[in-house]
Amino acid sequence: MSNLRFTEQALSTWMRGNGQDSDIVISTRVRVARNLQHIPFPLLATNDQSEEVLERLSGVLKDQEQLKELGPFHTIRLDEIEELDKRVLVEKHLISPNLANESRNGAVMLNEDESVSIMINEEDHLRIQCLYPGFQIREAWDRATTLDDMFESQVDYAFDDKRGYLTSCPTNVGTGLRASVMMHLPALVMTQQISRILSAVSQVGLTVRGIYGEGSEAVGNLFQISNQITLGQTESEIIDNLHSVALQIIEHEKNARERLLSESKLRITDRVMRSYGILSYAQVMDSKEAAQRLSDVRLGVDLGILDGPPSSVMNELNVMTQPGFLQKRYGETLNQNERDVYRARLIRETFSRGHE
Repeated sequence: MSNLRFTEQALSTWMRGNGQDSDIVISTRVRVARNLQHIPFPLLATNDQSEEVLERLSGVLKDQEQLKELGPFHTIRLDEIEELDKRVLVEKHLISPNLANESRNGAVMLNEDESVSIMINEEDHLRIQCLYPGFQIREAWDRATTLDDMFESQVDYAFDDKRGYLTSCPTNVGTGLRASVMMHLPALVMTQQISRILSAVSQVGLTVRGIYGEGSEAVGNLFQISNQITLGQTESEIIDNLHSVALQIIEHEKNARERLLSESKLRITDRVMRSYGILSYAQVMDSKEAAQRLSDVRLGVDLGILDGPPSSVMNELNVMTQPGFLQKRYGETLNQNERDVYRARLIRETFSRGHE
């Protein structure tokens, strides 16, 4: 089976599952960054050196008995696929924009359900990414640690006794660990509490980004909360801090949703129904409006206002309505106006099929 099947389906299999507090936490991600000893970091590596890194790392997970539950891994070289397929992999959060656009001999290793994405020759030689549905930060960390140990048993990492793991970017030096939760926080936005909450988050060593990480905009009331500090804390301390803060944000969002229902039920119901109606019948829809109205519908379903599409359908639409996937689905290059028409059509078709 072709590896391009990973770009044919919008929804990764792991996203069909449910985790703790999945009505608020869409997904959990843990990523560790590593580099090989005695080989220049990717930015300075020659073509031969980056090719050596690819060959050494891509062979590590073959025939590993401990990985049977994850299924076989498939290696996709980025220089062997079309630009559109790279864009779809970015939209599915399986690779970073940096790997898609700037890497030399870059590749990604994906397991069957796409819950593990291992990037090679990105900003660092190796980036292990583990994804879980809902709020499962400790589970994601356990899996990332297992994979990290397997690689470390086969290759020598660049490591300093004082600084820890050495990385291309100083902000990753130390543990090399980035843990994050993707949170849907519409009630905190509607009740105008979000600025206060996110300001408090920044005071405890965490940062807030958009759905595609650093430099991206938070759209559709989706916020990525992750650790900012990798040096001076242990992995356990980083995970525990994010876990504790995320639980508090979840509680604030739940309280805000209860407040909306008790104090503004008619208005929130009207907002949800308007968005559902527009999504069901609109002929043109830009990406920002689609994200916002899909957020309204998701909230309406979670609050019991609307017997609407399940979360798996909403997750799928969040990917399917992105520019790359739209063009992949309809098999043609689309300008912005054409994408807006096709996006509206795709949403109408999905809603008309009912709540499958």
